[in-house]
Amino acid sequence: MPALLTVEDYLARVLTLGHSPRRVETVPLDAALGRVLAVDVAAAVSVPPFDNSAMDGYAVRAADLAVVPVSLTVVGESAAVSGPIPRVVPGSAVRVMTGGRVPIGADTVVPVEQTDQPAGAVPLPSRVEIRAAVRSGAHVRRMADDLAAGDPVFAAGDLVTPAALGAAAAVGVSSLLVWARPRVAVLATGAELVEPGSALADGELHDSNSVMLAALAGEAGADVAWAGRCGDDPTELAALLGGLPPVELILTTGGVSAGVYEPLRQLGAGLEFCSVAMQPGKPQGYGRINGVPLLAFPGNPVSSFVSFRVFGRPLLDVCTGRRRGERARVVRAAEGWSGPPGRRQYLPVRVEERPDGTFVRPSHRRGSGSHLVASLHLADGLAVVPDEQSVVTAGEPVMLMEV
Repeated sequence: MPALLTVEDYLARVLTLGHSPRRVETVPLDAALGRVLAVDVAAAVSVPPFDNSAMDGYAVRAADLAVVPVSLTVVGESAAVSGPIPRVVPGSAVRVMTGGRVPIGADTVVPVEQTDQPAGAVPLPSRVEIRAAVRSGAHVRRMADDLAAGDPVFAAGDLVTPAALGAAAAVGVSSLLVWARPRVAVLATGAELVEPGSALADGELHDSNSVMLAALAGEAGADVAWAGRCGDDPTELAALLGGLPPVELILTTGGVSAGVYEPLRQLGAGLEFCSVAMQPGKPQGYGRINGVPLLAFPGNPVSSFVSFRVFGRPLLDVCTGRRRGERARVVRAAEGWSGPPGRRQYLPVRVEERPDGTFVRPSHRRGSGSHLVASLHLADGLAVVPDEQSVVTAGEPVMLMEV
């Protein structure tokens, strides 16, 4: 029996299928969510672009507040709009709204609550009494406090998030240069698979794999150009693969084990099949069909889910240009469980936050059964147990991989 490949060795093989993204697109901000930046981005304007007030109150000279209370002449107002604003000179003040420009001559804002004036929509007073001393610079947001024009904002490979869209708009950017999404086809094999929601005959199963895998690929930045299923006839499978729309990667499930009806194995040249020291997900396959990279996962749904997380998502990160740090942390087991000796275990778990730390427990009473797809959504992550460890005891540290 051939030796099992380590997870790292097999991942290295899988990543040879990938390539750096080649096509770029310029997209407006409202179409950029979830895309990956192709170039670094610098601020077009400073943020804030001018000194402005952090409070509703009065812009003053701190030097005029040496003795309080003090009465100052109100010479005008600054709201969060454009227009002329009077200069603040000794003995004067300008009423200012939150976000309004701080007038020339003022270095401090006194909140309205620390004056004799009421808050809200009231007429501009002729004088204001300041009743509390306020340090110089208080409640003033200085120009470029956040970023100065020309400062770096994003790096190539960053994911465009809602917060990133807000930052891009704030620094004066209206569109972003992003990598084009890789086009992916998803195919579930198995004569037993039928359309979700249809009536089941004896031995049939609803096809959850193509639905789940297409969603995982889309979440990872791919454009799923086609998703479907086929039976166990290798001739039918070859015809289907040959008739796919133009794609840059094919993801399949099933047909990679050692059974009689394994259509991917029967396709022959172009694919290599391996046994990987992991559970679930031991049987794996990769290669090229008609020149297109193909990554083949096992047919059991949890195996497919774990395999995508361990191999498929890193491959798509290469294809999308996304820089992604591995998000894993050490937690503790809330209960004990066992694993297969000699294989790294990826166990779906739920996270429990306790006063004494973060704990995890299997998300299903049956542990890491590769068929337990209906409870997979309950998992917050995957507990990763080294291949040399077959038993985890309650309270023991374990590595948690986020999904």
